Amino acid sequence: MTVEKNDTINNEKLAEQTIEMELTDKETVEPVFAEEQNTVNEEEAVPDQLQSLLEKNDELEKKLAEFENRYLRLQADFDNSRRRSKIEAEANEKYRAQKLIIDILPAVDNFERALSMEVDNDQAKSLKQGMEMVYRSLLDVLLKEGLQPIEAVGKEFDPHLHQAVMQGNDENFGSNIVIEEFQKGYLLKDKVIRPSMVKVNQ
Repeated sequence: MTVEKNDTINNEKLAEQTIEMELTDKETVEPVFAEEQNTVNEEEAVPDQLQSLLEKNDELEKKLAEFENRYLRLQADFDNSRRRSKIEAEANEKYRAQKLIIDILPAVDNFERALSMEVDNDQAKSLKQGMEMVYRSLLDVLLKEGLQPIEAVGKEFDPHLHQAVMQGNDENFGSNIVIEEFQKGYLLKDKVIRPSMVKVNQ
């Protein structure tokens, strides 16, 4: 009777130990499994984050390229504007006297017409000499500013330099040659400020 009781007690203890071991093993395995599952989830999340970063990088590169293009266009516009301003400043300096010279040219024409007249007395000759001195002084100032008379008579007609107002038929001149000048034309340096009014041979 005593032996059976001891066996029963031993069996109960053994059963309790087995249950405790199973519980311990279960508690040990479950955290490990949970840890492995978390690792898998993190590994799955890494490609998603990488993809997101790559997309942001592409977007930033596009914006950078857009800003670079905009900067280059602005730089080109600025350079063109500066170049135009420089050219305009140089032209203004080069032709600064143009308006004044154009206003003076009618007076020069009047001087030339007066000096082409014939005089027959000493008083008129003296007056003509004084006018010629004034004319020469005025012309010298204009020439220093870059004024140049356009050659016309005997030259081939050039629509850039001459304005044909009449046609003639002179055997002493070839075709399309200027045979008479009605009003002298002028260049200011390399720019025509008044073309010559001429008669052109047919």
